[in-house]
Amino acid sequence: MQAENKMGVMNVNRLLITMALPMMVSMLIQSMYNIVDSIFVAQYSKDGLTAVSLCFPVQSLMISIAGGTGVGINSLLSRRLGEKRFELANKAAMNGVFLGVLSSIFVAIIGLLFSGKFFTFFTDTPATIEMGRQYMMICTVFSLGVFMQIVAERLLQATGKTHLSMLSQMSGAIVNIILDPIFIFGYFGVPEMGIAGAAIATVIGQWFAMVFAFVLNHHYNHEVKLSFKGFRPDGEVIADIYKVGVPAIIMQSITSIMTVGMNKILADDMAISVLGIYFKINSFIFMPVFGLTNALIPIFSYNFGARKKERIYGAMRTGMIISMVIMAIGTALVIAFPELFLKMFDADAAMFAMGVPALRIIPIGFIFAGYCIIIISLLQAIGAPNVSMLISILRQLVVILPAAFVLKLLFGFPAVWAAIPLAEMVATVLCVIFFKRVCKPKIDVL
Repeated sequence: MQAENKMGVMNVNRLLITMALPMMVSMLIQSMYNIVDSIFVAQYSKDGLTAVSLCFPVQSLMISIAGGTGVGINSLLSRRLGEKRFELANKAAMNGVFLGVLSSIFVAIIGLLFSGKFFTFFTDTPATIEMGRQYMMICTVFSLGVFMQIVAERLLQATGKTHLSMLSQMSGAIVNIILDPIFIFGYFGVPEMGIAGAAIATVIGQWFAMVFAFVLNHHYNHEVKLSFKGFRPDGEVIADIYKVGVPAIIMQSITSIMTVGMNKILADDMAISVLGIYFKINSFIFMPVFGLTNALIPIFSYNFGARKKERIYGAMRTGMIISMVIMAIGTALVIAFPELFLKMFDADAAMFAMGVPALRIIPIGFIFAGYCIIIISLLQAIGAPNVSMLISILRQLVVILPAAFVLKLLFGFPAVWAAIPLAEMVATVLCVIFFKRVCKPKIDVL
């Protein structure tokens, strides 16, 4: 008999803090890398910044597939551990690794086929198209690193070892930050590679983190044993992973679809760059909250499997407070100092004129998003992923895009940004309704 995992016995508040803090720090560092990456690219070329902004939904799609699959692995693995079904937990882990490899092959094929065509849909600037093609080709063809890194980190998170997951994620981000200026501008004898250099630095960082994460699993994650001797994919386990994973993939991929739609509605290189800058700032504020939910999901799932409803509610309340405090601070900072954030990206007068109003309107929705992110993670963890997917579809497709189109048509660019906080408010109302009608009935019967 194995001892009870800490997720079922440790004081809930202490458990959440000890698990979430490493993940929040690592996600914050990851978001810092995203910002630093764009800062270097902006210094190299304004067309390059537009190219990277246009490529953002493609990278988001990759993260969505990897992260959604990871959510499915995390949820299933944690539930099996909570139920003390250790052999099935190992099967979930091994099949999750298998799915990560398949996903990377799929993305590589997409990159080979469409990297040259994607950017012509949004712009006719030759330099932007060529730099974007290079960046997208490298990131997609060598995507195995990001997929396997995320899968390996989810195995650590599912067993409560978020401090090890933090080390893995931090290692990749630090490697990226170090290599970015060297490869972009050509330092220390390395040839200047521009935007391609930024992509190569990203890929090397992802592969480094992947290797490190599997080493950490092998040496320290004794609750999960990865052994592929005689391994055969298990259709039932894969179905269980994707029962939660597919809605999570769709839910996260909707952001990519929304971004593509917004870029098309904006139809202006400067506005697209402003939107890209917003997403970088957004990641700096939202990533710690996503780190929080990476800790919450296994806690929710483990205690749902162990039928400990008081611990679920306790974790939810603490998580909600932390999330909304972070979002409130982020809102205040962005609204108060939009010029400071834009200066980080080498903004000129035209970008200030468009960017300052945007950064004073969009953050109005942050605190609403802080509530929704916690409820959506709870829905995923207790086996109601379709509901969380529905909320995301309504928020990002049914509300944002039509509202952005109409607002731009009637009032121009300053008003179009209001579509984003409007969608967050609608999503909050939906989350309140579904928490009462879906979450509480499933948890209260435990």
